[in-house]
Amino acid sequence: MKMSRWGVTDFFGGLLFVGFGVVLAGCPKEPEAGETKPPAPAVATTPLPSSPTPRGSETRVAPAPSARETTLPPGRVSTTPATTARTESSPKDVFFDYDKAALTDETKRALTENAAWLRGNPQARITVEGHCDERGTSEYNLGLGDRRAKAVRDYLVAAGIEGSRIRTLSYGKERPFVQGHDESAWRWNRRAHFALLR
Repeated sequence: MKMSRWGVTDFFGGLLFVGFGVVLAGCPKEPEAGETKPPAPAVATTPLPSSPTPRGSETRVAPAPSARETTLPPGRVSTTPATTARTESSPKDVFFDYDKAALTDETKRALTENAAWLRGNPQARITVEGHCDERGTSEYNLGLGDRRAKAVRDYLVAAGIEGSRIRTLSYGKERPFVQGHDESAWRWNRRAHFALLR
């Protein structure tokens, strides 16, 4: 089939017109006078981890969160399973000072409330999970988590709860409740978590 010279020109002119339209459609619209562009989405950044504080040279840190503080701090993400959800119908977690398994007065008050809950729910059996913040070796933190869980168990047994209802387990630093590399996250991860056994 033969095309006239004008037919070829029309064909290429049409292609040029379509290509120009595609280019224009792909360009973003500039705001008109009085309009503002929407702000770019904020990108969350996580600070780089600081070097672990060696034992024996620890610095003063913020106190452990109260056992009544059961919600995450703003802007933090929990990575623990959904079974860690806190409700009024389960014992509350308790928190520890840095590199310690000793029970503070606040921790003892919370454990007294947990013991009352366990007395009111005699069929309930629990696992007390010992957790640590990210500083220190995995082996050291497994031992520290174990000491924390056992300290909680011993307190509950002394408060009249049968030891056969309480299992202890240490996760060390492997299951942080809050992600982060500073004290605002670490204080939430130094804890004994109560998990109900089904």
